[in-house]
Amino acid sequence: MEISPSALRALSSILEERTGQRLNEGRQWRVELALRPILKLHDIDSCETLAVRLTEPGSESLRDETVDALLNNETYFFRDTDAFSTLPQIIEAIAAHRENTKKLKIWSAGCSTGQEIYSLAMQFREDRRRWEGWTLDLLGTDISRKAIARGQEAVYSQFEIQRGLPAKHMLQWFEQRGERWHAHDDLRRMVHFRRQNILEAPPPGMFDLILCRNVLLYFPAANRSKALDWMSRVLAPDGALMLGAGETVLGYCDRFEILPGARSLYRLAPPEKHQLAIGA
Repeated sequence: MEISPSALRALSSILEERTGQRLNEGRQWRVELALRPILKLHDIDSCETLAVRLTEPGSESLRDETVDALLNNETYFFRDTDAFSTLPQIIEAIAAHRENTKKLKIWSAGCSTGQEIYSLAMQFREDRRRWEGWTLDLLGTDISRKAIARGQEAVYSQFEIQRGLPAKHMLQWFEQRGERWHAHDDLRRMVHFRRQNILEAPPPGMFDLILCRNVLLYFPAANRSKALDWMSRVLAPDGALMLGAGETVLGYCDRFEILPGARSLYRLAPPEKHQLAIGA
């Protein structure tokens, strides 16, 4: 099955309208692969026919299925070990300014099926004595209904559980039932999820740390700027934003600046009064 340029443009338009993401010709092979189950399920003979069906009245459910299929939900536990080795230091620096409230609020934007936010929860649980008495609010959001449902379920395949997760953590925080691995309740209770488009008004409250890794690279420039602007409005004055290794705010949003001495990390730029300083 080979998708035509016109069908790819039509599907890209629908995806961008719903999520802000854009398809390009370099992702054509993935589009073809992702849509095969949709075509088979609905007995549609080609991507071209699907593109037409999506414009017809009453196609809302099919649109949702198609958009979910087209989204890149690639993720795995402790993705980018350098980033996760940096996070405890960043969180400690923020927590130094929260000793009076003993509350931390963290948002994983574009969390997919939850591996990132559960990885962070495991880090907190590993150091549970340090965080005794603290309220840890860990939120994962994604535009995909299926991804959010998977995150809430916290059940992973053998392949998913082995990607990035050491055997020690597999046995400590998950229970194997047949071919699936179920997160322990105490880990699940640390995290909550909601469906959220990062191009729309963000979740309520101010966040001490926002993780938006390997998400913005799928957005055109204008939508990157819009997403970053929204995040800047709910980041605490002394909080931090972490992007993916290949992502940047430069050229997209002037409300952030690079956090000195840290990789892929940003803080609010002046004239904000309080800024995070590593080691301060």
